[in-house]
Amino acid sequence: MEWLHPNEVQALLLSLKVSIWATLVSLPLGVFVAYLLARRSFPGKQLLNGIVHLPLILPPVVTGYLLLVTFGTQGVIGAALKEVGLIFAFRWTGAALAAGIMAFPLMVRSIRLSLEAVDPKLEQAASTLGASRVWVFATVTLPMILPGILTGTILAFAKAMGEFGATITFVSNIPGQTQTLPSAIYAFLQVPGGESSAFRLVVISVVIAMSALLASEILARRVARRISGT
Repeated sequence: MEWLHPNEVQALLLSLKVSIWATLVSLPLGVFVAYLLARRSFPGKQLLNGIVHLPLILPPVVTGYLLLVTFGTQGVIGAALKEVGLIFAFRWTGAALAAGIMAFPLMVRSIRLSLEAVDPKLEQAASTLGASRVWVFATVTLPMILPGILTGTILAFAKAMGEFGATITFVSNIPGQTQTLPSAIYAFLQVPGGESSAFRLVVISVVIAMSALLASEILARRVARRISGT
């Protein structure tokens, strides 16, 4: 990365760190929520579905503001977390939280579509043989929805890499601490002579996004072929 300036490398590495953590922490909850929406009927199901997809339709700045109000050091939840040493506002952990929330709908939707494509009769057959619900999910359902999980995970990672509005509202744009790729591009465009740095980071962002999309397609197809045995 000798062709990148140290502050550009710093922004890239921080973006990778934030996106990886946002994706990994969101994944178990994403699978659980997708399963609830695809397989269970319960009061408030449509409300849950609406809340999950709300970040897709809300202005990102609104999401960032709500995070600041909720998880800021003076927020309802943030104040309690501060007492145990967990602070999100104006920290990289807050950037990961914002990125994870913005990417969560894409992950859930991809996994949910995979779950809805699985024939419930296969799960019912396993249940009739005495398998528990957890065992049926682990041995029957999970392998069949693996392509959807991979696709959702990679798309969520790509979305987290590109998150800007909610992140800058919640954790600001602090070099070395909360300045991710999009924030760095914005900052470079605000200063004279920063166009070259912004352009390099734009190129990197496009390459990462395209690579993620191609990887999701390739991996999903390979896993689907392996599952089907063809």
